[in-house]
Amino acid sequence: MAAALAAGALGLAVAVASHAAGALGGLLKVRLGGDAQQTRLVLDLDQAASGKLVSDGASDGHAILLLPSVSATGGLQGAGQGLVKAWAIEQTSGGARLQLDLAPDARIKGRFLLPPADGIDHYRYVVDVTSQPGAVRLTSAKASTVTPVALRLRPQIAPVQTLPVSLKKVIVIDPGHGGHDPGALGAQGFEKDVNLAAALALKERLERSPRYRVVMTRDDDTYVPLDERVRIAQRAGADLFISLHSDSGGDPSVRGASVYTLSDKASNRATRFVKRDDWFMKASLTGDRGVSDILFDLTQRATKNRSAAFANTLVSHIDGKAPLLRRSQRDAGFMVLLAPDVPAVLLEMGFVTNPEDEQFLRDPGQRKRLMNAVGDSIDDYFAEATRLASR
Repeated sequence: MAAALAAGALGLAVAVASHAAGALGGLLKVRLGGDAQQTRLVLDLDQAASGKLVSDGASDGHAILLLPSVSATGGLQGAGQGLVKAWAIEQTSGGARLQLDLAPDARIKGRFLLPPADGIDHYRYVVDVTSQPGAVRLTSAKASTVTPVALRLRPQIAPVQTLPVSLKKVIVIDPGHGGHDPGALGAQGFEKDVNLAAALALKERLERSPRYRVVMTRDDDTYVPLDERVRIAQRAGADLFISLHSDSGGDPSVRGASVYTLSDKASNRATRFVKRDDWFMKASLTGDRGVSDILFDLTQRATKNRSAAFANTLVSHIDGKAPLLRRSQRDAGFMVLLAPDVPAVLLEMGFVTNPEDEQFLRDPGQRKRLMNAVGDSIDDYFAEATRLASR
């Protein structure tokens, strides 16, 4: 009887998992209507969906909305109208991500889902954008030229086409330690300074390419709590999170870089971390805790696979540019790796307790060479993901 009950429970779990895995709805059409005072964007969907607002655009003009239950395979983009200068949708490990490039002073005012009704046989996810004169933004935005609309407030179908190039990928760089947390101590100083110098070098390398938008968890000698570093990545809708550290050890002869990804043993810790504010349940389509837990597990597994793939690529690019530990790929339960929806690695660039490694990491030329290799690994990682998605 116990065996039969176990088999029945397993069958139920598999059935629910299959339902959850196949619950992604397709995007049918994207429409825009409105003017320079108020603009509405409508996503026509073949089933119900929920959304999670990452950024309303008020701070920097870039609004980001995650749609966990929507599929947009291949990516879509189109011209804007009114307060929306341009829009783009891409598929991520957690579903579709809508990015809006907004006019100055604009922000997302509201969102809602309309069910089939009045002769319309599909769902519509509506995003309203409004003007907010006098709003202060973190970065300056050039005024956009809004094409006059012949029929004001009459919805206009925006062309939906396959992306000719990839959308900008959001890379979050996390310089370890900072402020009152100095990290390991080497003969020439503290780890936190080495980490920040390397992070700024990597930021410079990535920003030479138009393919990336770089977000730093800190760009000066400031302490940022570990859980907040993860939240920064989630709020940015990060495609990749890389935390930079410098190792330490009791044996000064030990040297070499290593790359960490999240360990299987840390899965329960990740679950507890996520449930602090229940963000995953809020973002999921269903209120059923069992289905939500399965969706969480599926998301986490996909993210861990992506993290492992990037770790492989990263190690292969570092090899020859810097010494590597004998076992260069490792796993651990570090807090900064806990986000279940953001591929993440922690790179120990070398040992500050080893004189040769510390000298290597403090030399601007050698450090730049190492960070260029990290940047090359990021290029190759996303190029491979794009190649696989286009099959």
